[in-house]
Amino acid sequence: MATLAPLGVSPQLAARYAEGGWLVRLAQGVYAFPNDDFGVYGALKFLQQRVPGLHIGGKSALALQGVRHNLGSRDTLVLWGDNRFALPAWFMSRFPARYVHAGLFDWPDAMLASKTLVTPPGLPDSLRVSASERAVLELLYEAGTKQSLEEARNLFDGLRSPRKELLGQLLSCCTSVKTVRLFLTWARETGVADADDLLARHPLRTGSKKRWMSRLADGTLLSLNPHG
Repeated sequence: MATLAPLGVSPQLAARYAEGGWLVRLAQGVYAFPNDDFGVYGALKFLQQRVPGLHIGGKSALALQGVRHNLGSRDTLVLWGDNRFALPAWFMSRFPARYVHAGLFDWPDAMLASKTLVTPPGLPDSLRVSASERAVLELLYEAGTKQSLEEARNLFDGLRSPRKELLGQLLSCCTSVKTVRLFLTWARETGVADADDLLARHPLRTGSKKRWMSRLADGTLLSLNPHG
């Protein structure tokens, strides 16, 4: 209705238009034109106006920037946001998606949060997508739970030339010890980034000096050293 109101369309008039077939009612106060393609990006831009920090993240963000592994056209879209939020039924019925709210970063300022959300080439203006350096940490946060460890590793291997300073800034404000340690471990194994340099130049939250261990959903035991 926020879009229709400036055009002089009241809620009552919108309801009559829907009854007459001029509009399609998606939910209370949410309408589309009958012949609208109503693609996922248009729907996301609509939701971005209502959900603080909503963006495409994790595996989905990496795929949009060319880092993918056996990507299917109907893969679940991974969305992140700042607040708890339930994706509306009208969106879920059209687009397979899930929403993550985890407080993964303790942002030092709004500027870093903002500059790590980008619009990759070919996508609609102002559509927010995690930069690859942020997306890979979102991916690792879910590794072993919503995201298989094997696929996460394959995607990590596909990361190319991440920006070192930005990675350090993101890792230093990352609140998940598991995510930081997993990144450092795989960075050492793949050479994607210099783990020792990151540790020397940034105050990373690696937790205690003890080994971090967790039994994953598939039964795998994940064991991570403090510094990778």
